[in-house]
Amino acid sequence: MSALLIPLLFGMGVSLLVWMLYRVFHSIPTEDRQFLDRPALGFRLVWPLIQLVEFHAGAWVSDAQASTTLARLKKAGVEYSVSPKQYVAAKFISAVLFGGAIALVLAVISTPLAWLGILGALGGFLYPELWLRELSDTRSKAILKTLPFYLDVITLSVEAGSNLTGGITHAVQKTGDSALRKEFSRVLRDIRSGKSRAEALREMSDRTGSPPVSSVVASLVQAEKTGASLGPILRAQAHQLRSQRFQLAEKKAMEAPVKMLGPLVIFIFPTTSFVIGFILLSKAIQEGLVTWQPLLWAYGWPG
Repeated sequence: MSALLIPLLFGMGVSLLVWMLYRVFHSIPTEDRQFLDRPALGFRLVWPLIQLVEFHAGAWVSDAQASTTLARLKKAGVEYSVSPKQYVAAKFISAVLFGGAIALVLAVISTPLAWLGILGALGGFLYPELWLRELSDTRSKAILKTLPFYLDVITLSVEAGSNLTGGITHAVQKTGDSALRKEFSRVLRDIRSGKSRAEALREMSDRTGSPPVSSVVASLVQAEKTGASLGPILRAQAHQLRSQRFQLAEKKAMEAPVKMLGPLVIFIFPTTSFVIGFILLSKAIQEGLVTWQPLLWAYGWPG
């Protein structure tokens, strides 16, 4: 009787657990993502857990924290794929998964180092931050790289008789897919939806958080207010941005020798000195200049 009772109880426990998990996840309202972008792969792998944590603990995220996180998501260009509360939930889930994985490995190898699990949880919590920062830096560099070309296209359109909106439209139509093209496309959508051109451009500047874009937008808004000609202003801005790119490239080229000094001193110089010293020592032993017995024994070992 007991032999049948134990599997029965085990099956009932598993069934109850599955039913409870189903009820927990089924209680989460379905998110309408028809007009949202697809999240990154890491978010998609744990998306049900992110929705669960967001639904039950999203109220703990303050408005100030949500506003700051949203600004960072906008700068990285992922505000339409992950919300601020979902991003915060992903950080805690990452911490639990990383810490749990390290704790499981330590338990398997029977190593009682609990601080490694805590360190893994901390690393998992910071991993989304590193991902977002790298994504923002990459996007900012891409915008700085493509902005002069876009300004050239807009300048040609304006000097050919088009207005600023027409110039932006031509730039979007004649260029390939890039982060800046998406931003200008959004500016055009905002203008069509009823926003003023100055307001749409300022929102683009706030979204990107890029000083070059802010400088260009400020010049365009000021020129539109004063009625100045846009052609010379856009051409001057494009020339200034190219000069900044060249200066940045020169700065990185000058920093390269300094950055290479550390690996040279730590890895290359000791290895080179060891090889040269061994050759000199071998020559000295062969010619009888070194007679210290322990060194001669080590040189001839194992023969």
